[in-house]
Amino acid sequence: MTWTLSAACEYQEDIRKSRFLALAAPATDAAAAQAFLAAHSDAAASHNCWAWKVGQQYRFNDDGEPGGTAGRPILAAIEGQGFDQVVVLVIRWYGGIQLGTGGLARAYGGCAVKCLQGGQRQPLIERIGLCCRCGFAEHALVRQRLLDAEALLEREEFLGDGVELHFRLPPDRREALQQQLADLSRGRIILREP
Repeated sequence: MTWTLSAACEYQEDIRKSRFLALAAPATDAAAAQAFLAAHSDAAASHNCWAWKVGQQYRFNDDGEPGGTAGRPILAAIEGQGFDQVVVLVIRWYGGIQLGTGGLARAYGGCAVKCLQGGQRQPLIERIGLCCRCGFAEHALVRQRLLDAEALLEREEFLGDGVELHFRLPPDRREALQQQLADLSRGRIILREP
């Protein structure tokens, strides 16, 4: 099962006089991940190393640490803990003692793992985008059926002859919802991809 975070979390640790602060948060897309990094990076810190993963997209940055010692271990922590749609920032304030490449990788990756382990996990449910059109009289009933099917309503467009609803639905719920909506409307409401 793939997980995401339900809320932001943090973890702090001192390793050989260097202070490490790991911050993690859910990120639904690349823009959200980059916004989190911009808002939480500390310009006064020695290094702001990070990684994020959203579906098949991922990025990481060592921010001046030797190549492969910070960003990649953070990304490995995200993947190793089974997370997706997550961003992790590990801030380091240098304490004067060199950690070496292995020590840096263990410090950054370890802080990221502990931060993610301390966060509130929630299962990441795959959803497909669908839409349907209904009359005004059926609108409340259709919304209730969507809620019962665990659909996430994205938007509603009120038209001259009814309402078009755009939502995301777990794929295994599609057939049952289609049948319920067809029964409700005598076959007029049809689920389709936008």
